[in-house]
Amino acid sequence: MKPNLIIIRYSEIGLKAKFTRKTFENILQKNIKDILKKENIIFNLDKTGGRFFIYTKEIKKTTTVLKKIFGIKSVSPCFKTDSSIDSMKKIALKVIKDKINKDTSFALKVKREGNHDYTSQDVAIILGDEIVKKTNAKVNLSKPDIKLFIEIRQGNTFFFFEKIPGPGGLPLGSQGKVLSLVESKGNKFLATWYMMRRGCIPVFLTLEKEFIENIKTFTNKWYFNAEVVKCNKNTFYVTISKVISEYGCEAVVTDYFFSDDYPEMLKEVIKLKNYANVPFLQPLIIMDDAFIQEKSKEIDL
Repeated sequence: MKPNLIIIRYSEIGLKAKFTRKTFENILQKNIKDILKKENIIFNLDKTGGRFFIYTKEIKKTTTVLKKIFGIKSVSPCFKTDSSIDSMKKIALKVIKDKINKDTSFALKVKREGNHDYTSQDVAIILGDEIVKKTNAKVNLSKPDIKLFIEIRQGNTFFFFEKIPGPGGLPLGSQGKVLSLVESKGNKFLATWYMMRRGCIPVFLTLEKEFIENIKTFTNKWYFNAEVVKCNKNTFYVTISKVISEYGCEAVVTDYFFSDDYPEMLKEVIKLKNYANVPFLQPLIIMDDAFIQEKSKEIDL
């Protein structure tokens, strides 16, 4: 039995005030639709109670795309039925029977929202007993071989085995533009990635022609089209001021970090500030090189 839809969760958006939350939800929804259409994925999108639901036959491809969209906390390919006990018993057994046997253990993690004539614990006991009876598998609540998550939301029930993490944060485009400096020493893109995770759209300024392809690779991987400006060393600082003005950048982001040569770094920041009357943001400043390398590897930069 194969999943027939994908649950999309967000976290930080849900903490916003009603109007802001609605605005950010709309931006995230538009981003999801635009990116899936760009990938030629046929889908239907529904939103209910703080969740987005994607119905598609291309579950694997869609999941791979969704986990790269800023604002998404996690996604789960899942199975759906109604919220009656009989329906839940049938689907639970169908989705788990090929994953367990008498030599494996399982646990049911049940969450429930809305009004029902049963509790989450009732569901776990009833469905768990049915699975044990039909498969002879063992229940192990602390260290199971298989976890089956069950979410009951009013009249619907969703079954899934994993929560695949996304980048989280805020939807791209929910905040202003920032200028990202890609200098000759190279740019790890992690600083820019963190600003994108805060909803900012980067505009890139680079000294080296060969870095343009690196920028395109990075932007394509995270599904957005970025403006890229190239200049030479002689015009670098003057161009910073021009780009900020022409593109409406509200800040400059650099990739300076804890292990850098601090005196030289401070001199460079002071010099840059002479040409840019906007805040300088340094997301990596308290990180060391080992952490940066680890995080970059984690998000495949």
